[in-house]
Parts: sequence; C-alpha cells; structure tokens
Amino acid sequence: MAKHPVTMAIRALRAAKVAFEPHLYAWEERGGTAASSAALRVDEHVVIKTLIFETDAGEPLCVLMHGDREVSTKQLARQIGARATEPCKPAVADRHSGYQVGGTSPFGLRRPMPVYMERSIAALPRIYINGGARGFLVAIDPADAVRVLTPTLVDCAVQ
Repeated sequence: MAKHPVTMAIRALRAAKVAFEPHLYAWEERGGTAASSAALRVDEHVVIKTLIFETDAGEPLCVLMHGDREVSTKQLARQIGARATEPCKPAVADRHSGYQVGGTSPFGLRRPMPVYMERSIAALPRIYINGGARGFLVAIDPADAVRVLTPTLVDCAVQ
C-alpha cells in the first residue's frame, strides 16, 4: 500500500490515540461517496460525508452524514435552534475548515466549530471518513469519532 499523507486530521487522530486504517483511492471530481465506496468496495452508507454548513447568522458548523443520504437543512436548523442552515460555498467551506472540499475531515479543523452527527452513524460497527485529503479515507470505530469530536447527535437525513 502506498504511504498515506500525514494531514492535520491524521495528527489529530494520533494525538487522540484513535486506531485508524488508511485507505487511498483515485479521487474523482464530483464522484463523491459513490466513487469512494466503489473504489474501496464498501457500502456507501458507511462512508461518511463531512459537510461544512452555516447558520443564518453566518456561524460555521460541521455535519457528518451517511454517504447515501442528504441533509435536510430545515430539520437540521430546527434541531440546532437556528432559523436556517445551508451548505457553504466551496471557497467558504475551505476557509472555515482548513481543508479542500473533497478532502474535508472533521478531525483537525482549522477553526473550532460545533459538530453534528447523524444519530445512526454512531450505531455502525465501522465508518470510513475523510482523512484530510482528496482520495484519502480512514476507517475508524464510530465510538472514537464520538469520543474525539463530541458531536451533537441529530436526525436530519433525507433518504
């Protein structure tokens, strides 16, 4: 296996003593979780998207969602007590997170921000989440993600 990059996410995982399994794959623009799950031969449901959103007040937040689901912005806003939420434009998401869209990890974010995780992710036996670079996922126990990120669990998935 090729040597994996040492990103801010990897440094954060190591600092938190999280066991992870690196997975490199050929990143495809606009391929999303369908491409990464196919490349790694895993169910898209266990590939977790890291999305950077903003509230109507302009506050950034990180949302973790199953690869085969979308975020209901209305349900999310309702659950976090905001009037509205929306995904950030790529350049804004890059500034908030410190990562390039397509390589955004919830670990080692440039700017502290609240993390919201779809509740059912925590019940999975293993998840594949971005390691901080395009074409780089790490497999971890979701209990470690909960321990390190201390996310607020939400129910905002759309099938």
